[in-house]
Amino acid sequence: MNELIDDGYPTEEMLDKIEKWTGDYKELMRFIEPHWQYGKAGYWSEDGREYKLSTAGWSGNEDILRALQENYTFWSLCWVQSKRGGHYIFEVKE
Repeated sequence: MNELIDDGYPTEEMLDKIEKWTGDYKELMRFIEPHWQYGKAGYWSEDGREYKLSTAGWSGNEDILRALQENYTFWSLCWVQSKRGGHYIFEVKE
């Protein structure tokens, strides 16, 4: 299934899958990473268990972040920090 619509935005199905994801949150991050716009330009970094994501002001990335926030278990276990400008740090335990 294509997780993005033609203009690169995440589909409603993808966002719903993120909101309802249970279990392996490292796998969730692997699921999201290829769809994170500008990730290869430095707006996504991973160092072991720590993930640093920046939205780059792109609304598709912001939609993904909102879906992560709606996943209350993920957010309560993995969220570390948010900073103005769309910068987030998560720690995903093994």
